[in-house]
Amino acid sequence: MFKRVENELELAMFNGIWTTVWLEKGFELEFSKQVLERYVVVTNEGHYVGTTEIKPYSSESPINEMAAFDKHPKIIQAEGAVAEIDKMALLRTYRGHCISDLLSAMVEFGEENKLKYFVALLEPVFHRALRISFQVPLEKISNKIFYKGDYVIPTIVDAEKVYTHKDQYPWLTPSRSVAQAGTRN
Repeated sequence: MFKRVENELELAMFNGIWTTVWLEKGFELEFSKQVLERYVVVTNEGHYVGTTEIKPYSSESPINEMAAFDKHPKIIQAEGAVAEIDKMALLRTYRGHCISDLLSAMVEFGEENKLKYFVALLEPVFHRALRISFQVPLEKISNKIFYKGDYVIPTIVDAEKVYTHKDQYPWLTPSRSVAQAGTRN
């Protein structure tokens, strides 16, 4: 299950998870100055195990220094309907089990905010899992590049395609607040 970060305790859990994963992978830590939303993945047992952060995107965003997202026709055409995904992380023992929650958080945010695309720098193995196992509509905009400790693939995620064709993505899961509301009826 995933849920929005709503208090200081959840923010501490969020920061503890992604920094643990980043240090394990050898990435440099970089705390975001501007954030649209943060999500945590929580197991049925109440363990916090994953994170996703959504940041504003514009032609001035620092991510454009790594790859020319701002020059891509889809991103230019979708101006104002694009956000950046950052800090997608799962603790080691939960990898492969909770990816659908990370993706579902992204899709929920995209739909609520009428976004067309997300831009991201994805770790190559994760990129492959999203493309092959989850069939997420991705567009690689350049070859992998070395960034802050490891190789990443500059990628555009077609969020609109997923939330307008939910039946094609059986891995989609509701947020904890939606799931809890459903159990009260």
